[in-house]
Amino acid sequence: MTTTEASRGAVLDPTASSGAFAPGRTLRQGAKVLPEHARAHNRALLLQTLFHRGAMSRADLSRETGLTRVTISDLVAELITDGFIAEIGTREASGPGKPAILIDLDRDGHRIVGIDLSGSDVIIGAVLTFDGEVVARREVPLPPHDTVVQTVVALARELVADAHAPVLGVGVGTPGVVNDRGVILTAPNFGWAGFDLEGALREALDLPVLVANDANAAVLAEYTFGEAADDVLLVKVGRGVGSGLLAAGQPMRGSRFAAGEIGHVTVGTDGGPQCVCGKVGCLEAWLSVPSLSARLAEASSDEREGVLRDAGERLGIALAPVVGALDVSEIVLSGPAELLDGVLALQTAETLRSRTLAPFHDRLRVRMSAQGEDIVLRGAAVMVLSGQLGVS
Repeated sequence: MTTTEASRGAVLDPTASSGAFAPGRTLRQGAKVLPEHARAHNRALLLQTLFHRGAMSRADLSRETGLTRVTISDLVAELITDGFIAEIGTREASGPGKPAILIDLDRDGHRIVGIDLSGSDVIIGAVLTFDGEVVARREVPLPPHDTVVQTVVALARELVADAHAPVLGVGVGTPGVVNDRGVILTAPNFGWAGFDLEGALREALDLPVLVANDANAAVLAEYTFGEAADDVLLVKVGRGVGSGLLAAGQPMRGSRFAAGEIGHVTVGTDGGPQCVCGKVGCLEAWLSVPSLSARLAEASSDEREGVLRDAGERLGIALAPVVGALDVSEIVLSGPAELLDGVLALQTAETLRSRTLAPFHDRLRVRMSAQGEDIVLRGAAVMVLSGQLGVS
């Protein structure tokens, strides 16, 4: 293994941080690379290649990654021993010579447990494969604030017992502002402030645990398992309104880990409904599921389209400065399709185009996520894959 090999491509180093959103930084040519860091990078590069490209031979991997065949053979042997990849047979012969042995991720060799705390009345947990497929699912009623952690621990233990394979880790998506160590800086819905949820769960479960904001988890699911571009903003609408943002394929968290907290941006300078936070005119007061559903219930059949257009316009007002500043290529909406898809999404796109620089943003795409209600669970799986294996 050489320093040159470690300097190729983006670094996905699972040893760099315990956080799920550790940035992948390209090593600069000429910088000293410690052997243990180079090896971690090369392991992640090999796993990432198999994750996205599927089964291939050792020679294919060498060509695809730029690593030498000696390095590939060494890493493959190590990863087979660790149970992360497996030989799955030989390629059909197309000429003389010995058929190549194909290797792939052992996608059934491990499982991931995902927990979604963003629901308004339930906590959802699931056992997932490396490909984000839910193979077991549980829901429990949302308990009083002082017993949430105990409920999550009990749910996670039940899911681990139902995994029928070694569990790579536990990923948790939660409302609130969460730092890169899984500490909840603030989550008013649960009464948490400065609470080390990741540490508490890790100690109770004796497993790797990664905790992140639910919208940040959701955008990872859209990026890894969906069709999101490298520059995307995902708006998650539920009990509240939040967003997750990727720039050049890297999550943006902000200097105080509050990037994407758009729910309490004031979009009603002309007045508007009072928000639960006490302010008047917050985006959440127009767009959250409880608020929007209540307004639609009070509206006549002729007024419903106007209510949806109003909510879409307010969302466009909130997002226009973000689009203008960061030049994101698409906006993805995640939440109830009966509320967000159609009129609301179209009005959001129209408002964005009218409030940004036309030559660059006329073709800005606003679409619904295809990940469905499991988007946070699938994002939690990506957090674990990234944190433990360097795969995303």
